[in-house]
Amino acid sequence: MSIDAFTELFEPADIHVAQRLTALGKDDDARVALAVALAVRALRSGSVCVDLRAVADQIAVPGLPWPDPQEWLAAVAASPLTDAKVLRLYSDSSADLLYLDRYWREEEQVCDDVTALLAAPPRTAVPSIARLFPAGWEEQRAAAEAALTQSLTVLTGGPGTGKTTTVARLLAAIAEQADMTGRPAPRMALAAPTGKAAARLQDAVAAEVAKLTEVDRGRLSGLRATTLHRLLGSRPGTSSRFRHHRGNRLPHDVIVVDETSMVSLTMMARLLEAVRPDARLLFVGDPDQLASVDAGAVLADLVDGLGSAGVVELKTSHRFGETIGALAVAIRGGDADAVMEVLRGGGDSIGWLDTDDPAGALRTPLVDRAADLRQAALLGDAAAALDVLDGHRLLCAHRRGPFGVTHWNRQIERWLAERTGQSVWSPALMPWYPGRPLLVTANDYGFGVYNGDTGVVVAAPDGLRAHIGSASSSRQLAPGRLGEVETMFAMTIHKSQGSQADEVTVLMPPQDSRLLTRELFYTAVTRAKKRVLVAGTETSVRAAVDRRAVRASGLARRLTSR
Repeated sequence: MSIDAFTELFEPADIHVAQRLTALGKDDDARVALAVALAVRALRSGSVCVDLRAVADQIAVPGLPWPDPQEWLAAVAASPLTDAKVLRLYSDSSADLLYLDRYWREEEQVCDDVTALLAAPPRTAVPSIARLFPAGWEEQRAAAEAALTQSLTVLTGGPGTGKTTTVARLLAAIAEQADMTGRPAPRMALAAPTGKAAARLQDAVAAEVAKLTEVDRGRLSGLRATTLHRLLGSRPGTSSRFRHHRGNRLPHDVIVVDETSMVSLTMMARLLEAVRPDARLLFVGDPDQLASVDAGAVLADLVDGLGSAGVVELKTSHRFGETIGALAVAIRGGDADAVMEVLRGGGDSIGWLDTDDPAGALRTPLVDRAADLRQAALLGDAAAALDVLDGHRLLCAHRRGPFGVTHWNRQIERWLAERTGQSVWSPALMPWYPGRPLLVTANDYGFGVYNGDTGVVVAAPDGLRAHIGSASSSRQLAPGRLGEVETMFAMTIHKSQGSQADEVTVLMPPQDSRLLTRELFYTAVTRAKKRVLVAGTETSVRAAVDRRAVRASGLARRLTSR
């Protein structure tokens, strides 16, 4: 066989890496080159490895001359690249996983560090926490009681299940626990994968802490959330990417990581190696949401691999109305018939446009919102403009194409110009104009704006100002001082993670879109606080519910076998 027969599966870089590695390893077996190319390809789709036993069925392209699985595995196992540990194999009764060495080592390290934390002696002197959890919050109290006794806890649950409430009150109990044993006040860190998620964590925990007693508030004063990169001391361009590592551990006694589903395998490895062996670590997130942009599905793997040993799930939502909650549960459970029943039932909180061309139906409501945003911005009313912006999100699976963010951003700008009879911007100010919604796409620590932050351009007496944040708390900057930003009449579902809006419109791509998965649909729907409108055919909806986002990984297997 020749790898040339498989070129339709690969990007040129996949083939280049495979040819380069096999040449360096002096291995001219085409089966090994194919395996390497598949391992590189897997990383682009979020997997950390490739299952050689199942890959032909998973790719399902007819007519490809796949090697015999047993002979293929034997060829890879006998390769000089495997002897040199450039390639790594992990086999059990159900899979033959092939890794590039870096991801093998990171997965093994994460497994070792998680296992070590779980094996730490149980915490003693557990305080009574009934006062912190009122009637009706029994799930949250049970979760906190479990977390008080162990060094590693994975707290899962959908939106509105009380994860932040549990975190804030658990931290109060941990501080009380230290008091009871005469130890110094514990050093606590709150972290999240992105700046936007960190800001939301900061606000949410602060709101919950404000409800506690004066003594508890005093113990938790000074809590600040940051990104994982800042927590670890990011040093781009250096041989040691982070200031904190196994040789220079983080000083914190307690570390809470929110939105853990967005954490890649590599970032999880860097975090765990920097955590002190005697520290307490709490991972918080929803494993049914989209996984990280980079390779790995660590939260889902922890849930699958640890089971009840360290994992606590909150199941009761206190936020959604019955209908949005029912839709989310049906999607998460993979019940397409139940999803269609909820969508057809409609009501105040659910809408469905059964169409593959939603432009006509969406034009008026989308332009109405854009016009309201522009009017508030022209009047210089930043708070009103930000309120309008946070009232609705148009969410797309794709960045490009007729169902993508770029197309819809331009379309809404064109529609708005037709409505007003004038261009939304002047040639002198392009691309800035009053009412331009903004999405920050890179962290700028100097100005205090972060990847995922949103805002709007507002008219001011001396020109234009960009207001980044919310109506209650925003940062004002000259537009030209902002770094990487995009127009945000629409945003990708991936970018919406860690945020919510009162109303959400979800544009479903055609059923053959490779991005259309259950996790994507669930993430989009659960961004809505009050109402969600799904725009797409029944075929697309059913395809999304039926299709899982599968990422190849051995972490859950490794954890289960320990």
